Amino acid sequence: MVTEAIKIENEFSMASIKFEEMVQWLSSGESKKMTHSEIESQIQEDGRELLRLLLQSHLDARGLCNVGEKLTGSDGIIRSHKRETSRKLKSVFGYVEINRQSYGARGINSLHPKDAELNLPRDIHSHTMRKIVAKESSKGSFDEVVSAVDDYTGTHIAKRQIEDLVEKAAVDFDSFYKICSSSLCENTKKTGSIVVLTTDSKGIVMRKEDLRDATKKAAEKGENKLKNRISKGEKRNRKRMATVASVYTIEPFVRTPEQIAKELGPIREVSKDNRPKPEFKRVWASVEKPKDKMIEDIFKEAEIRDPNHEKQAVAVIDGDEKQKELIEDKIKEYKMDVTLILDIIHVLEYLWKASYVFYKEASKEAEEWVRENLLLILKGKSLEVASNIQQRVNSQEIYKDKRVSADKCVSYLLKYQNMMHYDEYLAAGYPIASGVIEGACRYLVKDRMDRTGARWSLTGAEAVLQIRALVASGDFEFYWDFHTKEEYKRNYDPLLRQTVEQLNEHKKYGHLYVVK
Repeated sequence: MVTEAIKIENEFSMASIKFEEMVQWLSSGESKKMTHSEIESQIQEDGRELLRLLLQSHLDARGLCNVGEKLTGSDGIIRSHKRETSRKLKSVFGYVEINRQSYGARGINSLHPKDAELNLPRDIHSHTMRKIVAKESSKGSFDEVVSAVDDYTGTHIAKRQIEDLVEKAAVDFDSFYKICSSSLCENTKKTGSIVVLTTDSKGIVMRKEDLRDATKKAAEKGENKLKNRISKGEKRNRKRMATVASVYTIEPFVRTPEQIAKELGPIREVSKDNRPKPEFKRVWASVEKPKDKMIEDIFKEAEIRDPNHEKQAVAVIDGDEKQKELIEDKIKEYKMDVTLILDIIHVLEYLWKASYVFYKEASKEAEEWVRENLLLILKGKSLEVASNIQQRVNSQEIYKDKRVSADKCVSYLLKYQNMMHYDEYLAAGYPIASGVIEGACRYLVKDRMDRTGARWSLTGAEAVLQIRALVASGDFEFYWDFHTKEEYKRNYDPLLRQTVEQLNEHKKYGHLYVVK
């Protein structure tokens, strides 16, 4: 025991010396003349170096990871050439050096058991550093991430490396949700009796080479007014649509048309204290996957939550015809009983635009007209509202160019009347507004991706959307644990199929595990 203690003390001697230096300085007269913020800054700088030395000492204490005179990889090749090598790792405390045993043979890749034991990444950045980069990239621009890494770790990562690390961080997004589906199924059995499916789209300004073919051709025909900036009106040929999706369960919430009409008015008069909250809400988005694939993923997610179709499925949509057709196709394919509901917020927008045909904008008369007609629609009388608008336009002989908004409102109400039985939906406690997906569009896409001057690559945009989706769904920490295990499998597959006996032959390194 005494010998072991001496050995540990020797291995951590540099860290001990640094700690003693810090204690002596804090006890000195010089430090007592400084303000608290100056002392904090000095402790932060010295403390980071102390932590780096502790990490370095621990890595040194683990030895070279010598597992014998030779090592056989999964390729069946015996590696009998041994030599000591080293590699650097950029940790959150700074650079450390890892000394390890290398096993090689002529003309083939060498294997390093210590790299596998530590689950080191292939490149220089540690998994903890990668995690910080991923989370910070979900919050702000890549330039802001560079500054955040500088501040938090005292080390520097270039912007291009940041972008590359984010893309690598998101590679297991799809497989994570496939594998964790069984546990989600068990959890959602005890949740609310309604499963909600909803989707929407939002444009992202892309680099020309990553636009879809039709948009790329349109972009090539036009010319920018300015050399280094996209002007107003030019974005429409510079965007690629990202499909945003959400699935969640919720308890029924019965309301009356009068309550909804008041709630959607200028003063929200309805208390939301008792409103049930979405359960196990998952939101995600993709600029790479086509819309039909995303809608298929929505139905797969709903199936996971309700495999026996015991819950009532509700799809809140905005009237996009292609979206509606795709959803209807999937309803038939999955043999699900899904109630399609037209988002009441979109209906309200059509009413407001129609009101300006008859009244001045922002007038009390327009506001009252909208409220009265909204109440009728909420009572299931959308056809009556459409008829009233049509009759009023005709009776007042409003000319064609003036009545466009009113005609559009009438067409909208007639076209989607089968999805506007709001009196029945409210009595059953179904959601009738797409607040969840609107919030997801704003958070996942607009707040992060629609910054002035930003032009995204396809892979970069997809990676950031996926990381933000993980954070928004509350799954990031679970994902990161999954991701690091998947990294082990990718990076150290040649070691995975070695016999356990060989890896455990030397007791000192018996904890070198085999991932199955």
